[in-house]
Amino acid sequence: MAEPSLWLLLSIIALAIGFGVVNGFNDAANAIAPAVGTRALSPRNALLIAVVANMAGAATGTAVARTIGKGILAPEAITYVTVIAALAAIIIWGTLATYLGMPISLTHGFVAGLAAAGVAEAGGEAVVWSILGKVLSAVVIAPLLGFAGAFLLMVAIFWVFRRTALAKLRVIFSRLQILAAAFIAYAHGKNDGQMPIGIIAMALVIYYQGIGQLEQAAAVWDQIPWWVIIVSALAISFGTAVGGWRVIRTLGMRVTTLRPVRGFTAQASAAAVIETASHLGIPVSTTHCISSAVMGVGSTKRLSAVRWGVAGNIVAAWVLTFPICGGLGYLIAWLLGIFF
Repeated sequence: MAEPSLWLLLSIIALAIGFGVVNGFNDAANAIAPAVGTRALSPRNALLIAVVANMAGAATGTAVARTIGKGILAPEAITYVTVIAALAAIIIWGTLATYLGMPISLTHGFVAGLAAAGVAEAGGEAVVWSILGKVLSAVVIAPLLGFAGAFLLMVAIFWVFRRTALAKLRVIFSRLQILAAAFIAYAHGKNDGQMPIGIIAMALVIYYQGIGQLEQAAAVWDQIPWWVIIVSALAISFGTAVGGWRVIRTLGMRVTTLRPVRGFTAQASAAAVIETASHLGIPVSTTHCISSAVMGVGSTKRLSAVRWGVAGNIVAAWVLTFPICGGLGYLIAWLLGIFF
């Protein structure tokens, strides 16, 4: 019979894969929502692009995975209990939010759950507050950049193409939006898609340290195993393919009326913000960036073009993610602490 630590490792890997699937349900679906909403891509083709581009993004950078795996909590506070509690918290909330059709940040939900679980296990000193502060600041900065960038780019495009016939403009940007959809799906894989990778790598480090193989534990961070990247990317892609339609409908069709030029602008602006954050190793939310960018392009038409009631519900879901996932993470860690 396998040792208990091996069963815990396998449990965390299974939960991380589940997290990736829920991420695909929600966050990854946001990346392609505008392209579906403008009918630049059919749902099937958009999902195909998302699968391939997410895989490419996940395989070409692990800076965010390292931040998640070894930056939020002090090393001594990273245990099977804290990781399992954080995963359970975000899977519960992410599944419920997706069922309700509300885009949320799986990234920040997991971070909130992990930090709260660490506090439940080892007190406030378990959290690396400087790193957590950077992550939390991105919650405000990234959506603002997404909104402002999309607004300004939309104005610039209107000025450059002011003498172009609307029919021709629609053809041009319908094609460009395919590239923008691939770009933002790639950026998602490089940032949000790193979450399961960081979680599995964290679990491997705990396992190797627990059985006394410190050199192998250190090697995990030096070079994350390829199978971890592949499994994580496939989980996200599968989730997008089988469960992303509710969120696509909310963001792509209900926030504002999108045309190809606006869809392209929203996706290109959001992808630029996410890609920059990925290079800096800062986890940001594709949900936050693309939702705010859609609001930004809608506002260039007129403020009433944005359905602010729907937008308000989305923002409320963003805000609720932190206390809900934090509370669940703390409670689950406390309950698990009784048995482990």
